[in-house]
Amino acid sequence: MRVKVKLFTTLANYVPGVKPGEPFEVGLHNVATLSDLISQLNLPQEEAKLIFVNGLAQPPNYQLKNNDEVGIFSPIGGG
Repeated sequence: MRVKVKLFTTLANYVPGVKPGEPFEVGLHNVATLSDLISQLNLPQEEAKLIFVNGLAQPPNYQLKNNDEVGIFSPIGGG
């Protein structure tokens, strides 16, 4: 299975050659969750706070489907 991923804010720093918001493809096992994807990308689980699949927020246990589009955001602070 293949999914398209966009990493935002500092998460792109964990994947060599990826720029924030730039889509890239990831190959996964036929049965994979968002947590599996985060682990495969070596992203710290605590940094992946907001995850969208095809434009809808989803929990880490969401089961991915072929050709899903995933956006992962880290926590954003402000004041």
